[in-house]
Amino acid sequence: MIEVYIDGATKGNPGPSGAGIFIRGIDKPVQLSIPLGNMSNHEAEYKALLAALKYCLAHNYKVVSFRTDSQLVERAVEKQYVKNKTFMPLLAEALQLIEQFDLFFLKWIPSQQNKVADELARKAISQQRR
Repeated sequence: MIEVYIDGATKGNPGPSGAGIFIRGIDKPVQLSIPLGNMSNHEAEYKALLAALKYCLAHNYKVVSFRTDSQLVERAVEKQYVKNKTFMPLLAEALQLIEQFDLFFLKWIPSQQNKVADELARKAISQQRR
């Protein structure tokens, strides 16, 4: 099974943000740093999820296990519900993408286990400030 580690990071809240995606369980691991512009930390977490979902679908990775250190995102996907209206369209888009997978898991992990994705997200922030 393909493992996908995701993280969003923000310098300030809101502020310059980035998404980090680390994919393993394939021939060559993938590391992506995606600058996101200015947004809140929670928005960056959702954007990281969306970017990873789109990447996996584009590469025909249909059996995936996602890992995030964002309890907010993990709970929202699990319950298919979010209170904050700002995140509703992001969750709706994520759920629509998730339906396209043959097998999809999303698991919360402690930040210490998500260091590669965190470093990639922070790298994306620094890429914006150049």
